[in-house]
Amino acid sequence: MTEVTSDAAATRLRRSPLHERHTALGAKFAPFGGWEMPLEYAGGGVLKEHTAVRTGVGVFDVSHLGKARITGPGAAGFVNACLTNDLGRIAVGQAQYTLCCDDATGGVVDDIIAYLHADDHVFLIPNAANTAEVVRRLRAAAPTGVEVSDEHGAYAVLAVQGPRSAELLGALGLPTEHGYMSFSTATLDGVGLTVCRTGYTGELGYELVVPAAHAVAVWDALFAAGEPYELRACGLAARDTLRTEMGYPLHGQDLSPDITPVQGRSGWAVGWDKPAFWGRDVLLAEKAAGPRRTLRGLAAVDRAIPRPGMAVYAGDTRVGTVTSGTFSPTRKQGIALALLDTDPKLADGDVVEVDIRGRRAQMTVARPPFVTPSVR
Repeated sequence: MTEVTSDAAATRLRRSPLHERHTALGAKFAPFGGWEMPLEYAGGGVLKEHTAVRTGVGVFDVSHLGKARITGPGAAGFVNACLTNDLGRIAVGQAQYTLCCDDATGGVVDDIIAYLHADDHVFLIPNAANTAEVVRRLRAAAPTGVEVSDEHGAYAVLAVQGPRSAELLGALGLPTEHGYMSFSTATLDGVGLTVCRTGYTGELGYELVVPAAHAVAVWDALFAAGEPYELRACGLAARDTLRTEMGYPLHGQDLSPDITPVQGRSGWAVGWDKPAFWGRDVLLAEKAAGPRRTLRGLAAVDRAIPRPGMAVYAGDTRVGTVTSGTFSPTRKQGIALALLDTDPKLADGDVVEVDIRGRRAQMTVARPPFVTPSVR
């Protein structure tokens, strides 16, 4: 998370339309992607919030996520020629994880969820800090007639996640039967919203894209209906432990302009057979030659907790760097994602050491996810 070091800097942070609701729940706030967002809540904390999502249902305010709309004749084809994944693989009403890569280096400018509304209408949800840059690149490349709109502040996003999420939304009359990575439009007490079968936790879950002006009404409706399901408000700290257990990358750590999809093991989100996308030539060359490093999982042998930036060693040789690290509430041990050199080659199960403030802690190389996902 980005550190803010002065009151003046803090005043520049944007706030969610739900900020007052978070304050009333005793939220501890932290700066993230230029926004002041809830990190965790009083009376619960990270462990209880994490467990609620794995066993019941939790709701996250992720309104800091970006929103961009691309419209006009051939909008879907234009987006498909820019971003890595192949929009031709999905139908209208479906969503797709994709990447915006730099054309010259292949590095990941951002990872994005694309929602295909029509051939002339694509809605994107980038990461908060990267929205302006994604929009800038798309606008610079857009042909005449295609409009790229930055709608970052126009919508709130509520992530309702956990095994009981469908029960809760069903109690509110919202659609829940659509498949993974698809979306439906609906109304809740007269408020139009989009119910997306997506999430960042590995559990059954939905993301509600709501006009910002109606975010409080939808939040209140969720909590009014949520008591039988023991609904819990969850902050970004639990979101981080949940996604790390799944091995889901965080942009800026596990993917970045300096880390390509090939290195970050996100090649599954690249339409390799497409004739065009940003970074295609350099990524094809890297894939053919083999990357010099790849993103791997690590699981602590003892009670050590790895953190981003820590060095990884095989014997006396430094072989990589931790990119994400945390304590896994589910496994009750430290886990990490790390960029490890491909020479020497390390196999799953091999033991390496992580330098934790001058002490070497043993960890095994493991293949994420670290927990059994409910999403297939």
